[in-house]
Amino acid sequence: MTTPVDIEALVVGAGMAGIYSTYRLTRLGLKVQCIDCASDVGGTWYWNTYPGAMSDTESYLYRYSWDKEDLQTYPWPRHYLYQPEILEYLRHVVAKYDLRKHMRFETEMQAAKWDDESKRWTVSCSAGLTFRARYLVNCLGLLSKPNYPDISGIDSFTGTLVHTAKWDHQLNLNGKTVGIIGNGSTGVQVITAIAPKVHKLVSFQRHPQYSVPSGQGLIPEGYRKGINADYDNIWQRVWSSSTAFGVPEVSRETMQASPEERQEAFETVWKQGNGFRFMFSAFGDLTTNPVANEEACKFIRGKIDEIVEDPRKAAALKPNEPYARRPLCDTGYYQTFNRDNVDIVDLRKTSIERIAPEGVQTADGTLHHFDVLIFATGFDAIEGNYLRVNITGRGNKSLQDHWHEGPTAYGAVSCAGFPNMFLVSGPQGAFANFPVVIESEIEFLAACIEHTEKLESAESMEVSEEAEKGWNSLCDKLVEGSLFKGTASWIFGANVKGRKASTKFYFGGLNKYRDWSKHEISQGFPSYHAS
Repeated sequence: MTTPVDIEALVVGAGMAGIYSTYRLTRLGLKVQCIDCASDVGGTWYWNTYPGAMSDTESYLYRYSWDKEDLQTYPWPRHYLYQPEILEYLRHVVAKYDLRKHMRFETEMQAAKWDDESKRWTVSCSAGLTFRARYLVNCLGLLSKPNYPDISGIDSFTGTLVHTAKWDHQLNLNGKTVGIIGNGSTGVQVITAIAPKVHKLVSFQRHPQYSVPSGQGLIPEGYRKGINADYDNIWQRVWSSSTAFGVPEVSRETMQASPEERQEAFETVWKQGNGFRFMFSAFGDLTTNPVANEEACKFIRGKIDEIVEDPRKAAALKPNEPYARRPLCDTGYYQTFNRDNVDIVDLRKTSIERIAPEGVQTADGTLHHFDVLIFATGFDAIEGNYLRVNITGRGNKSLQDHWHEGPTAYGAVSCAGFPNMFLVSGPQGAFANFPVVIESEIEFLAACIEHTEKLESAESMEVSEEAEKGWNSLCDKLVEGSLFKGTASWIFGANVKGRKASTKFYFGGLNKYRDWSKHEISQGFPSYHAS
């Protein structure tokens, strides 16, 4: 057995969260080691390299807020960043702050065990490496573990099968016949990107989704100058908003407007672009009022009928569920189905029976032949990356046991029975723009660690069971009355077969989350106990 490497803080994951955690903890003067199973930084943006991969947050907000000089000088030519640009930005931050010296790649955490006597975590990693750390900061990723659909015959396919989260860059799609299963954000992006290259593309859709234009394009002359001049106010509005996407969040009720006013309001945000703008900037009750929500649904369905020339394709693309999933935006998704080489199979009319060696067999007896099958079926989100690792807290209690009724974490960062362990982008974090959610959570856990470091009679901090249960109850309460709750999606774990649905986000808004965080810090962490 190798001799454990003694450090003060182990950061697991080198994506956006791991990079900022490493930055903050090293600035506290701690000896920090950051590890990642990948060969470089990037996290989600290292693994998700499929065609068309793009952020749906305006470029000037999809970045760290804490370096104003970098915010104002680092280039972003388009309204939205594509995957290579995001990855390059993260590498830039790592280089600028010399963080790579704290990082070790191709190193995977396999097990972590808390020792109550030494007040340390012993973390076993690949290649026989072991760390002994006072603090364990898990940045395993919200959307990292690929979710494969439960369809019989997957292994029998004789063509090329690829998941969007593990894209094969040797794959040449030019002139190929391609089937794609999955039509969430990833599926929408892939379909739009590859349609001009392939011979034929068939999208299999069980739950067609509402999508609005993104507004993607090169920024006009003078746009960046205006952003830079107003950065302080922009970020103040972001921190004080619910979604943190930089879009207006209005309170006007949909049915208070006349039909003409509703149409005009929806048309305005449709033309401006961005899914969160459409959901929250036209009216304030689309996610809580079924009648209001249906007005938005009718508008988008009308747009589909306007855009898609083939009535059969248009019918297959029109959702019959509420507009209550994470809002999507696109760069010409519906227009793509006007191409002669793009088709759609409505799985509400005929289901997929099996994957055959030649392609996809549907229940109506049709065998769809393909050279390539793409799974854009998303992720085992939030807890998926944790449940595959053996994390054991006090009393040999595993995280799997702790989450047997569904994943919970106080403030999204702490679990009772797991001292000095923190999660970033864990369960029950704010449902908002991920980079600013990540920053908010890391600011809280860094403050907790700093508080612990100053204690003279204790070496560990652990959240109380009551506090964690209270946070879970609050999250359940906040989602009551929301249309999100009644719509099957990854937000509640409905995309993973056999997974019990649970409240996996805090729907109180980023601003309220930050208010909670500031109060907990100012009061000396009353929900935690030291030992």
